[in-house]
Amino acid sequence: MMTKNGSFMPKYVAAIDQGTTSTRCILFDHNGNIVSSDQKEHQQIYPKPGWVEHDALEIWEHTQRVMRGALEKSGAEVADIAAIGITNQRETTLVWERETGRPVFNAIVWQDTRTDCICSELARTGGQIRFQAKTGLPLATYFSGPKIKWILDNVPGARAGAEKGELLFGNMDTWLLWNMTGAHVTDVTNASRTLLMDLQTLDWDEEILRILDIPRAMLPEIRSSSEIYGSAKGGLGGVPVAGDLGDQQAALFGQTCYQTGEAKNTYGTGCFMLLNTGEKPVLSKNGLLTTLGYKIGDNPAVYALEGSIAITGALVQWLRDNLGLIEKSADVETLAGTVEDSGGIYFVPAFSGLFAPYWRSDARGAIVGITRYVNKGHIARAVLEATAFQTREVLDAMEKDSSVKLTALKVDGGMVFNELLMQFQADILNVPVIRPKVAETTALGAAYAAGLAVGFWKDYDELRANWGMDKQWKPSMAQDKRQSLYSGWKKAVTKTFNWIE
Repeated sequence: MMTKNGSFMPKYVAAIDQGTTSTRCILFDHNGNIVSSDQKEHQQIYPKPGWVEHDALEIWEHTQRVMRGALEKSGAEVADIAAIGITNQRETTLVWERETGRPVFNAIVWQDTRTDCICSELARTGGQIRFQAKTGLPLATYFSGPKIKWILDNVPGARAGAEKGELLFGNMDTWLLWNMTGAHVTDVTNASRTLLMDLQTLDWDEEILRILDIPRAMLPEIRSSSEIYGSAKGGLGGVPVAGDLGDQQAALFGQTCYQTGEAKNTYGTGCFMLLNTGEKPVLSKNGLLTTLGYKIGDNPAVYALEGSIAITGALVQWLRDNLGLIEKSADVETLAGTVEDSGGIYFVPAFSGLFAPYWRSDARGAIVGITRYVNKGHIARAVLEATAFQTREVLDAMEKDSSVKLTALKVDGGMVFNELLMQFQADILNVPVIRPKVAETTALGAAYAAGLAVGFWKDYDELRANWGMDKQWKPSMAQDKRQSLYSGWKKAVTKTFNWIE
């Protein structure tokens, strides 16, 4: 592509989407369309019940492979790539050696619950919301800070190494950025998920670091979500790495939710609804998280309310891998379609406790209401309905906190091609559910942030012009049935409490 003065202009932006189960690289053109993509799954490591780990070296190797793969599939040259954006599974925590780049321990995944004792001890002296005013977050095993403390307390030599400045911490965005550019940085969205960052100052909080006994020297520099962090080495050598957003904030940005009151819901391993609340943080009174939405260059930071659900798509994988009821994830819709309803059962997937709006690490999964009538079709349907019910709980909390009545929900992620789920979601929310033409909005958001930083796109209006509706589901369920089903769900959730003493 040539500019008016005859100089060469790159045609694409590359997005690395480092997710919980796989790593992808997607090339987008100027219209926000996918040109090519490559993907590779990585191993899920379960050393003990409630423990979930990843091999960070495997993830870095896969990242390099999918970058090469996306380039090869498109037939593009490195010179065709204007910038690279990174989006990542948030909260997943890694500590590695500054000198060698060798991790001192596997990455501890966001779903992992081993820090329950640390969180309980912290809550004993100040309550579960002792850090909420500063960080927007409750004390929970979900976040990075307690995971860092666990590594320093339990890996031989780790604390001494950290105190000498020999070890570095990062979530997966920082790990990839460090390997690609040598820069030890993160962005405001990922930093806001550590339980260590002050929402107002956008800097690490000294008091919380002292309480958790985490040396500041091991933490990355906090930067905006859209700026040039450095130039890539290796396969995409010389290309500026210029975008960095946690996956759910990237989806908010990719869905062009740039106005206060706009919201999106991403259906992936977990489920995450974000509502843009503007340039001032709104602290939740109803179990939601206050988080950074994005910060573009020198512009003011934009905040969001988030409802995080731990297990949604992962429940379908569990049905496939652990029970063998389906061969592939997409089969769940066919199996669920063999019955008209869930047969009166509810499946509450509290495998790692319950996230928003409950924050109950003592909860565990349950199927309630089982009779001899129930078959595998009913179980499949209850699996899908669990995602929709949990989303309704988050939306209710969001409307209470923000006083904003949602009129439609933009959706994205792997499960949005499940027609049965999307229709039930519209029915149980009683608002239209809208899927965009480009459903890979997480990667798209990272691409947009990187492209803005290098001038590939000039402003939000240009990005909004790329957004288009692919399909809309409208509610058709009677109000009394909706309320009856939802009341049953609320009752089922209470049966999962207090399982872990």
